[in-house]
Amino acid sequence: MKAHQSTPREKEIRVVLYSHDSQGLGHTRRNLAIAHALAATLPELSGRTVTGLLVTGESHAPRFDIPEGWDWVVLPGVRKGADGYIPRHLSIGQKKLVRLRSSLIDAVLAGFKPHLVIVDRHAFGIDGELKQALAGLRAARPACRVVLGLREVLDSPSVAKREWKNLGNLDSLASAFDALWVYGDPGFHDPVRTGEIPLQLSPLVRYSGYLSAGRVSRRRTSGARKPYLLTLAGGGSDGLDVLLTAARATLPETYEHLIITGPQMPKEHRVRIEQAAGPRTRVLGAVRDALAEIKEASAIVSMGGYNSVCEILSTSTPALIVPRISPRREQLIRAESLARHDLVDVCQPAEFTPAELSRWFSSVAGSDVDRSAVDLAGLEAVGGLAADLLQVRMSGVNRPLEDWTSCEAV
Repeated sequence: MKAHQSTPREKEIRVVLYSHDSQGLGHTRRNLAIAHALAATLPELSGRTVTGLLVTGESHAPRFDIPEGWDWVVLPGVRKGADGYIPRHLSIGQKKLVRLRSSLIDAVLAGFKPHLVIVDRHAFGIDGELKQALAGLRAARPACRVVLGLREVLDSPSVAKREWKNLGNLDSLASAFDALWVYGDPGFHDPVRTGEIPLQLSPLVRYSGYLSAGRVSRRRTSGARKPYLLTLAGGGSDGLDVLLTAARATLPETYEHLIITGPQMPKEHRVRIEQAAGPRTRVLGAVRDALAEIKEASAIVSMGGYNSVCEILSTSTPALIVPRISPRREQLIRAESLARHDLVDVCQPAEFTPAELSRWFSSVAGSDVDRSAVDLAGLEAVGGLAADLLQVRMSGVNRPLEDWTSCEAV
């Protein structure tokens, strides 16, 4: 009797999500949200189970909950130095670190044999660390689909143009990727129209909508009593000025104030914030789930990173964005775009004072903001984008599952 032969229908879809992670938690958190979305939607669309690896350079990443069937690969960390990237912890040169990271990524792709790879923001990673791995993947598994995932705002057009130029020939870049997914609503900000994405690459662009609605959220862990106001600064590495100002604000009566500094804030900075905080203000380094705290807050102050903004947009809570304005203009561009549509309020860092914040808290705390006009369903859309790219959607439009065998080589 012949042994049972597994059919393609019984096989899983294997996904790798890569983020370089030099500053903040944004890249990892974005990929994590996408992983949860693919795990929730792709099995129903394709009839297959989904399993995956989150490749990250952020050592705090494994603290976050991952979908069942997924795991982390944590690379040795990097951080931004005066003249480029440098090792975060290891006492070796940057060139050696890049070779080490590149070899680890190459081994992951060669051993895991993914059907889909999604690269977050930086096409070839830190100092080109992905080039060898992606080229090897193309040669060994030509049916594997490779996506470059981009937030809706890259930077000022001149800076973005220079970054694309530094990546080399655009034809070569286009051949390395099967699609560019833009995680935003082009009706609010279109990076092709602004010139942040070269027109030559526009045939590869697909818009998902903001990765907002449907984010996985756990229970609150801060212990802040309702009603409360919330101030946060992402990972916290550059959030001292915003949080220190917020700690000195006067609160409306009956409200408490929760400040989350982020796990990357230096201890001495957190101590300064704690010393500045009033009796109704509580300062925490981190919480189990920032989104859970955002959902229950009566008003929110935040820097303008993509993930923090997406989580805020998923609620009707009023928000004041105090964007980082250097070395990148990304947060400012995002905040001003959303403010023009009355989705958030924005305050320039130079104008952000305890008195100004006190007035804002008093005027908006407990009110609601209508954000229904913007496309916030990006997490639902990425499952469909993946199914169409892999041609595994269960419909008459794409190849049936039984014919999807070209990605199954082992």
